[in-house]
Amino acid sequence: MNFLEEKILQDGVIKEGNILKVDSFLNHQIDIDVMRQMAYEFKRRFHGVEVNKILTIEASGIAIATLLGHLYDVPVVFAKKSQTANSTDDKYVAQAYSFTHKKMNNVFISKPYLNATDKVLIVDDFLADGQAAHALIDLVHQAGAEVAGIGIAIEKGQQKGGSELRAEGVRLESLAIVEEMDWQTQTIKFREQPVQKIANQNLKLK
Repeated sequence: MNFLEEKILQDGVIKEGNILKVDSFLNHQIDIDVMRQMAYEFKRRFHGVEVNKILTIEASGIAIATLLGHLYDVPVVFAKKSQTANSTDDKYVAQAYSFTHKKMNNVFISKPYLNATDKVLIVDDFLADGQAAHALIDLVHQAGAEVAGIGIAIEKGQQKGGSELRAEGVRLESLAIVEEMDWQTQTIKFREQPVQKIANQNLKLK
């Protein structure tokens, strides 16, 4: 069992309707040590993959993306879900349905922040049906850029997102994959993942 699975068992709360709440350390209150460990692990898993930009979607993926961007020393871009007074009309736009909020969102990135020379590592906190991931892939492709891979903190393995992305040939690395969870007994079963060992990497946050 890895550090994230242990943290989920310790502090996660299962709600009726296949909802896993990790507000205490991931997407409301942020445990910096957990974020740091996730950044280290994503950098380790994508060892040897060329990356010059990190992409996520607001809001919960931003903390992970920022620490990972620091490790890679590359810019971090996040797709916005809402227009503001200073939003540009010159943007890439895609649609994503939020499993958590039960609504369709238009997400966008201003064109100057994503271009055809980018090799983009997408990261996010959750993967369920894959709507957000596919929207981010769409935005990358609209810019003519390349998806270097997708890093997910928690994948709901009983839903279709992960299997669809892997079938499409996307390099997907999920730190914890939930196979089953029961809100009445508060029990979780994780998918076993092969241990990957890569030596001699300097992954310290400076």
